[in-house]
Amino acid sequence: MSDFFNSGWSTFVAAATVLGLLACVVLLIIASRRQPSAADNTTGHVWDEDLRELNNPLPLWWMGLFVLTVVFSGIYLALYPGLGSVSGKLGWTSLGEHAQEVAQTRAAMAPVYAGFTGMAPEQLASDPKAHAIGERLFANNCSQCHGADAKGSKGFPNLTDGDWLWGGSYDIIVETITKGRDGNMPVMAPAVGTSEDVRNVAHYVLSLSGSPHNALYAQFGKPKFVVCAACHGPGGKGNPALGAPNLSDKVWLHGWGEEAVTAMINNGKHNVMPAHGERLTPEQIKVLAAYVWGLSSH
Repeated sequence: MSDFFNSGWSTFVAAATVLGLLACVVLLIIASRRQPSAADNTTGHVWDEDLRELNNPLPLWWMGLFVLTVVFSGIYLALYPGLGSVSGKLGWTSLGEHAQEVAQTRAAMAPVYAGFTGMAPEQLASDPKAHAIGERLFANNCSQCHGADAKGSKGFPNLTDGDWLWGGSYDIIVETITKGRDGNMPVMAPAVGTSEDVRNVAHYVLSLSGSPHNALYAQFGKPKFVVCAACHGPGGKGNPALGAPNLSDKVWLHGWGEEAVTAMINNGKHNVMPAHGERLTPEQIKVLAAYVWGLSSH
Protein backbone atom coordinates (compact mmCIF):
# COMPACT_ATOMS: atom_id res chain seq x y z
CA MET A 1 0.00 0.00 0.00
CA SER A 2 2.44 2.63 -1.21
CA ASP A 3 -0.30 5.07 -2.18
CA PHE A 4 -1.00 6.32 1.36
CA PHE A 5 -1.09 10.09 1.69
CA ASN A 6 1.53 9.92 4.43
CA SER A 7 3.18 7.42 6.78
CA GLY A 8 0.56 8.08 9.46
CA TRP A 9 -2.08 6.17 7.51
CA SER A 10 0.22 3.17 7.19
CA THR A 11 0.82 3.20 10.95
CA PHE A 12 -2.90 3.49 11.61
CA VAL A 13 -3.75 0.51 9.41
CA ALA A 14 -0.96 -1.61 10.91
CA ALA A 15 -1.98 -0.71 14.47
CA ALA A 16 -5.67 -1.42 13.83
CA THR A 17 -4.81 -4.81 12.32
CA VAL A 18 -2.52 -5.85 15.17
CA LEU A 19 -4.93 -4.64 17.85
CA GLY A 20 -7.73 -6.59 16.18
CA LEU A 21 -5.70 -9.81 16.35
CA LEU A 22 -4.72 -9.12 19.96
CA ALA A 23 -8.38 -8.56 20.84
CA CYS A 24 -9.18 -11.98 19.39
CA VAL A 25 -6.43 -13.56 21.51
CA VAL A 26 -7.72 -11.82 24.65
CA LEU A 27 -11.23 -13.02 23.88
CA LEU A 28 -9.98 -16.58 23.59
CA ILE A 29 -8.17 -16.33 26.93
CA ILE A 30 -11.24 -14.90 28.67
CA ALA A 31 -13.46 -17.59 27.20
CA SER A 32 -11.07 -20.34 28.32
CA ARG A 33 -11.21 -19.05 31.90
CA ARG A 34 -14.97 -19.27 32.26
CA GLN A 35 -16.31 -18.83 35.75
CA PRO A 36 -19.80 -20.08 36.70
CA SER A 37 -22.23 -17.22 37.18
CA ALA A 38 -24.49 -19.27 39.47
CA ALA A 39 -24.48 -22.55 41.34
CA ASP A 40 -26.72 -24.17 38.74
CA ASN A 41 -24.35 -23.17 35.86
CA THR A 42 -26.64 -20.46 34.56
CA THR A 43 -26.08 -16.77 34.03
CA GLY A 44 -28.92 -15.96 36.38
CA HIS A 45 -31.11 -14.58 33.60
CA VAL A 46 -34.66 -15.93 33.33
CA TRP A 47 -37.19 -15.26 30.56
CA ASP A 48 -40.81 -16.30 30.33
CA GLU A 49 -40.63 -17.69 33.89
CA ASP A 50 -38.66 -20.83 33.05
CA LEU A 51 -36.18 -20.04 30.26
CA ARG A 52 -32.67 -19.87 31.73
CA GLU A 53 -29.45 -18.98 29.94
CA LEU A 54 -26.77 -21.60 30.59
CA ASN A 55 -23.12 -20.72 31.03
CA ASN A 56 -21.66 -23.66 29.05
CA PRO A 57 -18.15 -23.40 27.57
CA LEU A 58 -17.67 -22.78 23.88
CA PRO A 59 -17.49 -25.97 21.75
CA LEU A 60 -13.93 -27.21 21.28
CA TRP A 61 -14.25 -27.31 17.49
CA TRP A 62 -15.30 -23.65 17.49
CA MET A 63 -12.40 -22.72 19.77
CA GLY A 64 -10.04 -24.69 17.54
CA LEU A 65 -11.20 -22.90 14.42
CA PHE A 66 -10.89 -19.56 16.19
CA VAL A 67 -7.30 -20.35 17.23
CA LEU A 68 -6.44 -21.52 13.70
CA THR A 69 -7.90 -18.31 12.30
CA VAL A 70 -5.73 -16.15 14.53
CA VAL A 71 -2.62 -18.22 13.73
CA PHE A 72 -3.35 -18.13 10.01
CA SER A 73 -3.86 -14.37 10.15
CA GLY A 74 -0.51 -13.87 11.86
CA ILE A 75 1.31 -16.03 9.29
CA TYR A 76 -0.48 -14.29 6.42
CA LEU A 77 0.47 -10.82 7.70
CA ALA A 78 4.08 -11.93 8.02
CA LEU A 79 4.22 -13.22 4.43
CA TYR A 80 1.91 -10.84 2.54
CA PRO A 81 1.22 -7.08 2.71
CA GLY A 82 -1.44 -6.28 5.27
CA LEU A 83 0.27 -4.16 7.88
CA GLY A 84 0.09 -0.78 6.18
CA SER A 85 3.10 -0.27 3.91
CA VAL A 86 4.93 -3.39 5.15
CA SER A 87 5.51 -5.52 2.05
CA GLY A 88 5.71 -8.92 3.74
CA LYS A 89 8.46 -11.55 3.57
CA LEU A 90 7.40 -12.86 0.12
CA GLY A 91 7.32 -9.39 -1.44
CA TRP A 92 4.02 -10.17 -3.18
CA THR A 93 2.04 -7.33 -4.74
CA SER A 94 -1.13 -7.27 -6.81
CA LEU A 95 0.74 -5.21 -9.40
CA GLY A 96 3.43 -7.87 -9.65
CA GLU A 97 0.82 -10.61 -9.91
CA HIS A 98 -0.91 -8.72 -12.72
CA ALA A 99 2.40 -8.17 -14.54
CA GLN A 100 3.17 -11.89 -14.28
CA GLU A 101 -0.22 -12.85 -15.70
CA VAL A 102 0.17 -10.35 -18.54
CA ALA A 103 3.63 -11.73 -19.32
CA GLN A 104 2.28 -15.29 -19.38
CA THR A 105 -0.55 -14.30 -21.69
CA ARG A 106 1.79 -12.46 -24.03
CA ALA A 107 4.16 -15.42 -24.12
CA ALA A 108 1.26 -17.72 -24.99
CA MET A 109 0.12 -15.38 -27.80
CA ALA A 110 3.62 -14.75 -29.19
CA PRO A 111 3.45 -17.63 -31.72
CA VAL A 112 0.15 -16.25 -33.04
CA TYR A 113 1.53 -12.76 -33.63
CA ALA A 114 4.74 -14.19 -35.07
CA GLY A 115 2.70 -15.32 -38.06
CA PHE A 116 1.96 -11.68 -38.90
CA THR A 117 5.63 -10.64 -39.01
CA GLY A 118 6.55 -9.07 -42.32
CA MET A 119 2.95 -8.66 -43.49
CA ALA A 120 2.06 -5.31 -45.05
CA PRO A 121 -0.84 -3.25 -43.65
CA GLU A 122 -2.98 -4.21 -46.65
CA GLN A 123 -2.34 -7.89 -45.96
CA LEU A 124 -3.05 -7.55 -42.26
CA ALA A 125 -6.27 -5.64 -42.91
CA SER A 126 -7.55 -8.35 -45.25
CA ASP A 127 -6.27 -11.38 -43.34
CA PRO A 128 -9.26 -13.02 -41.55
CA LYS A 129 -7.23 -14.14 -38.53
CA ALA A 130 -5.51 -10.76 -38.08
CA HIS A 131 -8.83 -9.00 -38.60
CA ALA A 132 -10.50 -11.09 -35.89
CA ILE A 133 -7.69 -10.38 -33.43
CA GLY A 134 -7.71 -6.68 -34.32
CA GLU A 135 -11.45 -6.55 -33.81
CA ARG A 136 -11.09 -8.07 -30.34
CA LEU A 137 -8.26 -5.70 -29.45
CA PHE A 138 -10.40 -2.79 -30.60
CA ALA A 139 -13.37 -3.97 -28.52
CA ASN A 140 -11.20 -4.28 -25.40
CA ASN A 141 -9.19 -1.07 -25.74
CA CYS A 142 -10.89 1.40 -28.09
CA SER A 143 -14.64 0.81 -28.23
CA GLN A 144 -15.22 2.51 -24.86
CA CYS A 145 -14.61 5.86 -26.58
CA HIS A 146 -15.02 5.23 -30.29
CA GLY A 147 -17.98 2.87 -30.02
CA ALA A 148 -18.34 -0.79 -30.91
CA ASP A 149 -18.85 0.20 -34.56
CA ALA A 150 -15.90 2.64 -34.44
CA LYS A 151 -18.15 5.47 -35.61
CA GLY A 152 -17.51 7.51 -32.48
CA SER A 153 -19.80 10.11 -31.01
CA LYS A 154 -19.65 13.77 -30.02
CA GLY A 155 -16.10 14.43 -28.87
CA PHE A 156 -14.84 11.02 -30.04
CA PRO A 157 -13.67 10.72 -33.67
CA ASN A 158 -15.32 8.47 -36.23
CA LEU A 159 -12.67 5.99 -37.38
CA THR A 160 -14.64 4.67 -40.34
CA ASP A 161 -14.51 7.81 -42.49
CA GLY A 162 -11.58 9.53 -44.18
CA ASP A 163 -11.40 12.47 -41.77
CA TRP A 164 -8.31 12.26 -39.57
CA LEU A 165 -7.12 14.90 -37.11
CA TRP A 166 -3.53 13.68 -36.98
CA GLY A 167 -3.38 11.79 -40.27
CA GLY A 168 -4.80 8.45 -41.32
CA SER A 169 -1.80 6.59 -42.71
CA TYR A 170 -0.93 3.24 -41.16
CA ASP A 171 2.29 4.54 -39.60
CA ILE A 172 0.50 7.56 -38.10
CA ILE A 173 -2.20 5.30 -36.61
CA VAL A 174 0.53 3.13 -35.06
CA GLU A 175 2.08 6.27 -33.58
CA THR A 176 -1.29 7.48 -32.29
CA ILE A 177 -2.06 4.19 -30.57
CA THR A 178 1.44 3.90 -29.13
CA LYS A 179 2.00 7.45 -27.87
CA GLY A 180 -1.53 8.80 -27.63
CA ARG A 181 -2.56 12.32 -28.64
CA ASP A 182 -3.08 15.55 -26.74
CA GLY A 183 -5.29 17.96 -28.70
CA ASN A 184 -5.74 21.48 -27.44
CA MET A 185 -7.91 24.22 -28.90
CA PRO A 186 -7.01 27.37 -26.92
CA VAL A 187 -9.55 29.98 -25.88
CA MET A 188 -9.56 32.30 -28.89
CA ALA A 189 -12.22 34.86 -27.95
CA PRO A 190 -9.72 37.45 -26.58
CA ALA A 191 -7.70 37.26 -29.80
CA VAL A 192 -10.77 37.41 -32.05
CA GLY A 193 -12.27 40.49 -30.38
CA THR A 194 -15.77 41.35 -29.26
CA SER A 195 -18.70 38.98 -28.91
CA GLU A 196 -19.93 40.20 -32.30
CA ASP A 197 -16.54 39.34 -33.80
CA VAL A 198 -16.78 35.85 -32.30
CA ARG A 199 -20.24 35.44 -33.79
CA ASN A 200 -19.00 36.63 -37.18
CA VAL A 201 -16.02 34.26 -37.15
CA ALA A 202 -18.35 31.40 -36.23
CA HIS A 203 -20.46 32.13 -39.30
CA TYR A 204 -17.37 32.37 -41.47
CA VAL A 205 -16.26 28.96 -40.18
CA LEU A 206 -19.68 27.56 -41.03
CA SER A 207 -19.43 29.05 -44.52
CA LEU A 208 -16.20 27.14 -45.19
CA SER A 209 -18.09 23.85 -45.20
CA GLY A 210 -21.23 25.17 -46.86
CA SER A 211 -23.19 24.80 -43.64
CA PRO A 212 -26.17 27.11 -42.99
CA HIS A 213 -24.84 30.53 -42.04
CA ASN A 214 -25.44 34.26 -42.29
CA ALA A 215 -23.46 35.50 -45.30
CA LEU A 216 -23.14 39.06 -43.99
CA TYR A 217 -21.79 37.90 -40.64
CA ALA A 218 -19.41 35.54 -42.45
CA GLN A 219 -18.11 38.42 -44.59
CA PHE A 220 -17.30 40.44 -41.47
CA GLY A 221 -15.76 37.42 -39.79
CA LYS A 222 -13.36 36.51 -42.61
CA PRO A 223 -10.66 39.09 -41.66
CA LYS A 224 -10.83 37.98 -38.04
CA PHE A 225 -10.26 34.37 -39.03
CA VAL A 226 -6.58 35.16 -39.49
CA VAL A 227 -5.95 34.34 -35.81
CA CYS A 228 -7.46 30.87 -36.42
CA ALA A 229 -5.53 30.30 -39.63
CA ALA A 230 -2.32 29.82 -37.67
CA CYS A 231 -3.52 26.29 -36.85
CA HIS A 232 -6.36 25.59 -39.28
CA GLY A 233 -4.71 27.14 -42.32
CA PRO A 234 -5.86 30.12 -44.45
CA GLY A 235 -8.63 28.08 -46.03
CA GLY A 236 -9.50 26.18 -42.86
CA LYS A 237 -8.19 22.90 -44.29
CA GLY A 238 -6.61 21.93 -41.00
CA ASN A 239 -3.12 20.81 -40.04
CA PRO A 240 -2.50 17.14 -39.14
CA ALA A 241 0.85 18.03 -37.59
CA LEU A 242 -1.02 19.97 -34.90
CA GLY A 243 -4.17 17.89 -34.82
CA ALA A 244 -6.08 20.93 -36.08
CA PRO A 245 -9.30 19.73 -37.76
CA ASN A 246 -10.37 20.54 -41.29
CA LEU A 247 -13.11 23.18 -41.05
CA SER A 248 -14.04 23.02 -44.72
CA ASP A 249 -15.72 19.62 -44.62
CA LYS A 250 -18.96 18.66 -42.91
CA VAL A 251 -17.38 16.60 -40.14
CA TRP A 252 -17.98 18.25 -36.75
CA LEU A 253 -16.41 16.46 -33.82
CA HIS A 254 -17.92 18.67 -31.12
CA GLY A 255 -21.16 19.70 -32.77
CA TRP A 256 -21.97 22.23 -35.47
CA GLY A 257 -23.99 25.39 -35.81
CA GLU A 258 -23.44 28.92 -34.53
CA GLU A 259 -23.84 27.96 -30.87
CA ALA A 260 -21.36 25.07 -31.02
CA VAL A 261 -18.69 26.98 -32.95
CA THR A 262 -19.09 30.06 -30.76
CA ALA A 263 -18.70 27.93 -27.63
CA MET A 264 -15.52 26.45 -29.07
CA ILE A 265 -14.05 29.90 -29.73
CA ASN A 266 -15.06 31.18 -26.31
CA ASN A 267 -14.14 28.15 -24.21
CA GLY A 268 -11.58 26.19 -26.20
CA LYS A 269 -11.31 22.41 -25.94
CA HIS A 270 -8.82 19.89 -24.58
CA ASN A 271 -9.06 16.31 -25.80
CA VAL A 272 -6.78 13.42 -24.85
CA MET A 273 -6.25 10.12 -26.60
CA PRO A 274 -4.46 7.92 -24.01
CA ALA A 275 -1.24 6.15 -24.95
CA HIS A 276 -1.39 2.37 -25.27
CA GLY A 277 2.31 1.71 -25.75
CA GLU A 278 2.69 0.23 -22.28
CA ARG A 279 -0.65 -1.56 -22.35
CA LEU A 280 -0.18 -3.36 -25.66
CA THR A 281 2.82 -5.03 -27.25
CA PRO A 282 4.25 -3.72 -30.54
CA GLU A 283 2.83 -6.81 -32.26
CA GLN A 284 -0.65 -6.12 -30.88
CA ILE A 285 -0.44 -2.46 -31.89
CA LYS A 286 0.58 -3.49 -35.39
CA VAL A 287 -2.48 -5.72 -35.78
CA LEU A 288 -4.81 -3.20 -34.13
CA ALA A 289 -3.52 -0.36 -36.33
CA ALA A 290 -4.13 -2.44 -39.44
CA TYR A 291 -7.67 -3.13 -38.28
CA VAL A 292 -8.37 0.57 -37.65
CA TRP A 293 -6.68 1.54 -40.90
CA GLY A 294 -8.88 -0.93 -42.75
CA LEU A 295 -12.06 0.54 -41.27
CA SER A 296 -11.66 3.86 -43.06
CA SER A 297 -12.02 4.49 -46.77
CA HIS A 298 -8.61 3.37 -48.01
